[in-house]
Amino acid sequence: MKIALIQSDLYWEDIAKNRSHFNEQINSIQQKVDLIVLPEMFSTGFTMNASAVAETMQGETILWMQSVAKEKNVAITGSLIVTEKAQYYNRMLFVFPSGEIQYYNKRHLFSLAGEDKFYTKGTQKTIIDYLGWKICLQICYDLRFPVFARNTENYDLLLYVANWPKVRTNAWDALLKARAIENMTYVLGVNRIGVDANNYEYIGHSQAIDFLGHFLLEPQEQEGVFIVELDKKTMLETRQKLDFLSDKDEFEILN
Repeated sequence: MKIALIQSDLYWEDIAKNRSHFNEQINSIQQKVDLIVLPEMFSTGFTMNASAVAETMQGETILWMQSVAKEKNVAITGSLIVTEKAQYYNRMLFVFPSGEIQYYNKRHLFSLAGEDKFYTKGTQKTIIDYLGWKICLQICYDLRFPVFARNTENYDLLLYVANWPKVRTNAWDALLKARAIENMTYVLGVNRIGVDANNYEYIGHSQAIDFLGHFLLEPQEQEGVFIVELDKKTMLETRQKLDFLSDKDEFEILN
């Protein structure tokens, strides 16, 4: 599977301008890809002003994602602020080339920034079936909680989208590699760059790591579209040979 990771600055709470900017970046992709990955809250930046910028599942940004998916015959994913039944979610949408949508609501809300006061946490792990791949969707702060990401479903790709600040980049790098090694899976992390309205700086470090912890794409710090190709056959052969996942602990997440 060939995947385009888009690392970009974000225009604070300017949904139309962010859509336009990502449209330009997507249109710049010259080769055929199967999946396009955008950062966390790609249409607004990581804002707690949910009531002012939230969209519905019939909103313009989701319609735009569906339009891109159909026009380019590609899946597209990233998180945005969605309102539903008077609640707000940091929701990661996965839009198939057909326009069909599946989604994951961020489970681990970033209390240090007050995210838990404005958003409702998700309760369900989401595994997407796409082109013969099982893809686990995760958002930013989820990265710090390995139990929730544990590969009990034999998924093939663990995908993180983020607004992860420069000051904690070392943790981002270390934890992405740890998730790949412990779960024997490909891991992609897509982060933003720039400075937001709260004066937090982001240097990206979007990257791709294989099932043994080797870089397919080393951490990037500039804006750009980065394309990686994943080989499921080699991953499955390595899993079968080493068989580490067969020795994993059994557990149940209670809430």
